[in-house]
Order: sequence, then C-alpha cells, then structure tokens
Amino acid sequence: MSFESLRTQLHEAATTFADGPGALEGILLGMVDDVDRAVHEPLEIFPVCHHSPSSAVAMARRLRDKQPKVIYLELCEDMAPLLTELRNCRLPVAVQAFSSEIEGFPAEWAPLSVVAPITEASAEYQAIAYALDTPDVELVLADRSTDHVFQWQTPETKHTDGEEALHGDAVGVEIGDLRPRFAELEEHLLHHGKVRHWSEWWHQYVELPLGDSDHDTYRQVMFLIGSLFRRLAPGDPRRVRIDEDRERYMWTRMREHLEATGTDPADCLYVCGAFHAASRVAEFGVDGTGGFVITPRSATKWQHGLIPSSHAAIEAQFDLAPGSVSIAATEYAKNLRRTKVKPFQLAGQAGAKKKPAKQPAPPAPVAELEASDQLTGFLQRPPILDRLDEAELLGWSVDIVRAARRNGYLASTADAIAVFETSILLAGMRDRARPTPYDFQDAAVTCIEKDVVPGRRDVRRLVEIMMGGDRIGQVGYDALPPLARDVHDRLAPLNLKLQQRGVQRALLDIAGTPELEPCSNLLWMLRYLMPQGAARPIMGERKLGERPIQESWDLALGTHQRALIELGYEGVSVEQVVEQRLRRSANDPQATTAKVLEAVEDAIRYLHSPRLSNELGTKALEVLSSERTVDGAPEVLRRTRRLLAYYRTNEPELPQWIESFVQTGYAHYCTLLPTAFTDEEAGANQVAAMLGFLFSMESLALSLGCDRTQLELAVAQSHPQEPSKVALLWAAQVHLGNLTRAELRDRCTALLTNPLSLPSYPKYLSGFVHALDPVPSMVDFVVETMSNAFAHLPDPLLLPWLPTLIGTLRNHSAQHVPLLIKEAGRLFPARLPALDEWVPPWEHEPAAIAPRTQRGSSTGSTLLSTHPATTDALAALLGCEGSWQATPAAGVALLVRHPETAVALEALLTP
Repeated sequence: MSFESLRTQLHEAATTFADGPGALEGILLGMVDDVDRAVHEPLEIFPVCHHSPSSAVAMARRLRDKQPKVIYLELCEDMAPLLTELRNCRLPVAVQAFSSEIEGFPAEWAPLSVVAPITEASAEYQAIAYALDTPDVELVLADRSTDHVFQWQTPETKHTDGEEALHGDAVGVEIGDLRPRFAELEEHLLHHGKVRHWSEWWHQYVELPLGDSDHDTYRQVMFLIGSLFRRLAPGDPRRVRIDEDRERYMWTRMREHLEATGTDPADCLYVCGAFHAASRVAEFGVDGTGGFVITPRSATKWQHGLIPSSHAAIEAQFDLAPGSVSIAATEYAKNLRRTKVKPFQLAGQAGAKKKPAKQPAPPAPVAELEASDQLTGFLQRPPILDRLDEAELLGWSVDIVRAARRNGYLASTADAIAVFETSILLAGMRDRARPTPYDFQDAAVTCIEKDVVPGRRDVRRLVEIMMGGDRIGQVGYDALPPLARDVHDRLAPLNLKLQQRGVQRALLDIAGTPELEPCSNLLWMLRYLMPQGAARPIMGERKLGERPIQESWDLALGTHQRALIELGYEGVSVEQVVEQRLRRSANDPQATTAKVLEAVEDAIRYLHSPRLSNELGTKALEVLSSERTVDGAPEVLRRTRRLLAYYRTNEPELPQWIESFVQTGYAHYCTLLPTAFTDEEAGANQVAAMLGFLFSMESLALSLGCDRTQLELAVAQSHPQEPSKVALLWAAQVHLGNLTRAELRDRCTALLTNPLSLPSYPKYLSGFVHALDPVPSMVDFVVETMSNAFAHLPDPLLLPWLPTLIGTLRNHSAQHVPLLIKEAGRLFPARLPALDEWVPPWEHEPAAIAPRTQRGSSTGSTLLSTHPATTDALAALLGCEGSWQATPAAGVALLVRHPETAVALEALLTP
C-alpha cells in the first residue's frame, strides 16, 4: 500500500494554507506516517472506540472473515479468569478488581477498585464472545495489571468521578479512549459541526460514515483519527508517560506470548483503542526494539468479580453525554439489520441457548490481498446524505407524544406533527438530510416541554427511555462470590425474588415461625454493612438483650447488587465481614471511646460474640485512658449505661473489662472535671455527662476500690465562671451534701432580685436542666426555679427570654422534658379555677432552724420535764436502763452536753 498521493496533497495544502511548510506539514504528514506504520504491521491491529456501534459491527465482520487463532485484547491481564462468567450475566456488567486491604499504596486510597464495563454494542464483547465460544482460539489480555494501574497513578488522580449507585469512585478502564485531549480542538469541532457535545459529533461524523464501510476503510480512518488526537494532545508529561508505558507494556506482553507459543503473527488480532494504535514507542510491532522492564506487583491482594453496570453509569464515569450509550445500542441494532452481519453472543447469555448449537465447520481462510489506499478516497468523498426515513421519524414522534401524555404533559397529535417537522428543520439547519436522535430530542423538548415539567421526568429523559433507556445489567447467581450466594440461600425462606431490582416487602412472624429468626439476624447485619435502602426495617428494632417478635422489611438487594458483591471481596461470610468491620472501626487511629463502645454494642447485637465484645471493650478502656478531651462524654455515658444494664440482666456477672472501664472512667473524669468546668471548649452538656458518669457509677466504682475523696476534691477544686456551669456545680454540691436546698434557693432568689444578673438567668436555668442527668432528684427544684422566673420576671425581660428557654429545652435537654412535665403535673393544680387560690408548696417549707446554744437549755429542761415519756422511749431504743429522774440539775447537765436533741424535739412538737 502506498500513501504517496495523500502525502502530496497534504503537503500542497500545508504550503497553501500555512504560508509554507512547517509545523502544520509535520503534523499532517506525521499522521499519514502513523497510518502507514499501523497498516503494515504484520500483527494486525484492529482500532476501536469504546461503545461504538460501527466498531462492534466491523469487529464481528472481521472475526468471521479472518478467524484469528489468538486475540490480544486491551484489558487488564489479571481480569482474564472472570470473562467466562459473562455467560451468567445480563449485560451491561463491569469486570471489577477490588482491594480493601492495601500494601504499597497510600492508606487514604483504600479501598481500591478498577472496573471495565462491557456492553453488547462494543467491539471487545464481540472479541470475547468469539474467543470463548470458538474452539482452539486463545484470548490474551495484554494491558497492564490492576496493580500497575495504581502504581502508575499519582495521588491526585487516583479516583475518577462516577455514578455512585453502580460504579462508585472506581477507576474506569476502557478500550478506545478516543476523544480530543485538546480543549480548543474539541470546541472547534463542536462549533463547526453544529452539535452540542462530543457524543453527537462522533455519531454524526464517524459512526454514520463508517457504518457501511469496508474493513480497510474502517481501519485507516480510525488510525487517522487516533493519530490526529494523539499529535494534537497537550504535552502533559504524566499523561504521555502513562500512555506510552501502557503501549510498551502491551507490545512486550504480546511479543513474550508469540515467542513462548510460536504463533504466527498473521493468525493473531490485536484489539486496542485507536489512540494506542497510532503509537510511536520503540517497542511498537512484533519487530520492535527497546527493553521495557515490567515492574513487579505490590503485595496488595486483589479480589475479582463482576458487578452490574448501566448505560447511565458508563456515561457518568467516562464523561459521555446522557443517553449516548442508549442511542449507540439502538444504532448498533439498526446497523446489524442493515448490514446483515451476524454478531457473536456467548451461549447461555441474554436469551441465547444454554447449550451452543453445533456450528458448521469454518470455511477455509481466504488469502488476503494487499489493501489499497482507501483513506484518500474517503477524505475526498463528499458526505453521504441519508434519505429521510419518514416512517421511522413518524414513529418516534408518535411514541414521544404517547410517553409525554403518560407523564402528565398536555401533548396532542398536533405536538407529534410539530415534533416531526421541527426535527426535519433542525437537521436541515445542521446540514443533515436525515434527523439524528439528537435532532429529534431537541425538537421534542422544544415542542412538548415548553417551560413546564409536570412530572418527575423531563422530555429529554423520555426520549432517552424511548431510544432504549438506561439498561441495567445483572450478575447471575452462578457468577456471584460465595458470600453473595450464601446470602441468597439463607434468605430463601422469605420466598422473595431477591435478584430482581426494586423494593420488595418481607414479613417475618418470628414468634409464630421461629425458623425465620436466622433471616432476621442476617437482615440486621446486611443493614449494618450495605448502603441505606438495601435492607430497611419498617417494623421492629434490634436492642441489647431483646428477642425479635415480628418484623417487616423493605429489601432491594437486586438494586444494590454491586454492594453485595463487594462484600464478597471482604470475606466468605457476612459474620466474618461484620467482625472485620468492627475491628477496623475500633482500631482506627482516629477512633474515640464512644466509637469503640458503639462497636462493642454492635458486636453484641449482631454477632452475640462475648469473645469479640470483650476484645473491643478492652480496646475502649485503652482509648479512654489516652483521651485528653471530654467531647464524647455524653455518648460514653449513654453507651456505658446501656452496656451495664445489658450485662446485669443477661449475664451472671459483669465482664472484667467493664469493671475496669468504670474504675478507669471514674478516676479519669475526676481528674478532668476541674479543667472541664473552666474550659471554654467544653460545654454544659459535656460537664453534665461527666457528672452523670461519676454519680451514677459511684456505687459500682466504690465497690471496685475507687476513693470518693477524689470526687469531693475534684468538685472543691472546680471554679467555673460560665453561668450554666455554675448551676451544674451547685447541683453537684447539693448531691454531695456540701450545699443545702435552702441555700441553693437563696442563691436563685438573689439572682432574680439582682438586675445585673437577670440577663444571664436563662443560662443558670439551662445549667439546672442539664443537671437533671447527674442529679435527677432536682427535678422538683428545676420546676420551682422555672415557676419563680415566670412569676417574678417582668414582661420586658420574660418575653425575650422565652425563645432562649424553648431552644434550651428542645436542643439540649429533650430527654428531660418528660420529667419536668410529670413533676409540674404533680405540683400544679389540675383545673384552671384552682390556680387562683393555689400556693406553691415550696413556700410552706419551714426555714432551717439554727442550732441552739447553751442559753436555751432552760427551755429544753422544761420540755423534757413536761414530756418524760419521750426520753424514756429514746432510752429504751438505745438500750439504756433506768427511768426518768425529774431533777432540774440533771436535765440541765444533759442539755448542755446534747443541745441538738432538744432542738430537734422542739421542731417536731411545734404545731
């Protein structure tokens, strides 16, 4: 083959338009050299574009004509064992390599995931189906391994944004990344092509012209496009290095295979992206030079499997226009009908026969003639204007109006006619005789949607659905990892079709059907492990120490099949994965005491494993000892109380770890208490939780050897300034007996009567409300304090304060509001008329009586002389013999020694 004619024409064009040969001539002639080099390579190169209908049809045609014995495919070499499992799937699916425990890579990259999506309308699927179903054909994956994908990545390029539901943040590997990397070039092509996005440009100017082209024309055009985009790509050293290393890697692997097997290159076919087909590395070709050294893989252990994919996921991951993959699938089906090419399909897949039919003997290969220069004629030929297919366009117009009416649009026959005519008009404005699906989509939006979207779907989305929709693949049962199959087997008693997408309701009457309890346990573990919505409880809850009675669940395991499959990469059973997750959570360097205690609770609720809960509890003790802040004190208090209640009611004795935890926590919070009272970062909620831990665990801590003096010293050394913390300190002093209720009431009265302290009174009250957790016996005093505030504060101060009070009760003390309401209901009258005559009970309380001195001894003597039976009764209780002697001197002497006795008796006998 000779491209001299094309070289001459391009040289003349460069001289004319660039005012003399130079850089432009170098680019144009270099493109021809790239095509010439690729075409004359003894190992036939088949350039493709990812999800291109013309590539898929050309691949099917070439495989039937050439019948190669070896196919080299641009796909990660470690994914080869998975390809046979495609028989058990419904496309599209993605081949995935996954690792959650990594070695040799930054820890923040975990988990690592690589996916390679495969659709029916793709050239790689045709090659895979041909190789797997044709005897004596070998399929060799030649691209870098999954491990090398990340070895060659930099930290800022680890992830590619993707569609969260299916591919997540996995790195996408595709065959045929054919898109301009020069932004100005893409913008130029879109502008002059009168299209909106790259997918439409490719469909109009590549797919349609190559749909009916012969093999030589297809190859040469794809080589030319790949060379153009490669030579005009920005000189990003990192990107260039990765591209060239991939090409060196693939050619090195292919030469190694040819040398090892002795295969004739003429019997092989190399399927790769057109961008890599125009390679200029020294290793290019079977006769290439260069000593590229393939580095060893890291110690990371990779798990491989198949996950469901979808058209939308592929479009999002590879930055394609929405709906472009669905339109490509529709175009692929049309090309097959028009060209009469019979595609390859794996036996047993997507409706094909389970057992492959006996194939006729393949015809003898035909000797191939040297291909001629088809590229010059293709470039000089004017674009072929397809005739308008009125029947097809009319069918589209009727279908979109019908779909629009079902979705709430007021569409009619007139709108169908308008869409039909507007599609033709838009195509004419864009120099097209036949409207493309993109022209039709624009026309439908203009004529039907106008400016209102009455339902969930707009017209653009309706057109995408009409053209094929977002087809979602499914991995069959036999291709699932052992864990996923085990989940389906264990949930079989529910009699649900768990493979189907969508939500299904499961009803579990565990009391009547005890054999359903294992299903309940499994569902709770799946709820813990899988994304929200995969297993959602409608009725029932899992608490510590409780047995389920009845439950109902909404299950969507088919919709979240990818997440279930990835669980299989972490272990062979759900219980193993739960245990690994709990250990990982507890041993995280950033884990707090509350987080580790949560893991302890989960170990009890889901696994019922004393061994694991004791191990995690010991870890919680270590984390608590090393903490220097009290931010998590409220959560620590709640979880410790729950765990103590569980062990006291379900175990014969407390585990050693929780006894040590209470001991350590008592000393820990006593040490931090004075600092927390004065620290501005610690709020009243945290201080109240610390006091709650100390007061509620006090009896257990003292029985384990703790010293109460440590708590008393901690309270004595606390000197807060913030009003809410001051109130907490007063409550703690009341609990310890260092402050009486009367003294506390006097302090609150002083605050209410002091104009300077009135603005801060709500903060004091907030502190008293927080104090209900460590000192619940103060609920009556809190009600009294709030009542006094409402009774004595003037309206100018009371009304602005109410929002603060309501916010305090709602945000910080919601768990204490029921206690306050109950106490208020006990104290206040039940009916409104009685409120006018109601006197607060705290106003009836007698004032504290000061101890009498010796000067009051005569009164005591008279009292004892008047009521001798009282003294005789006290003497009998104390075991003293004898009787009352009415001698004044004796009574005086007795009162001098014990004056408090007379005072107490006087208080009891005073009416």
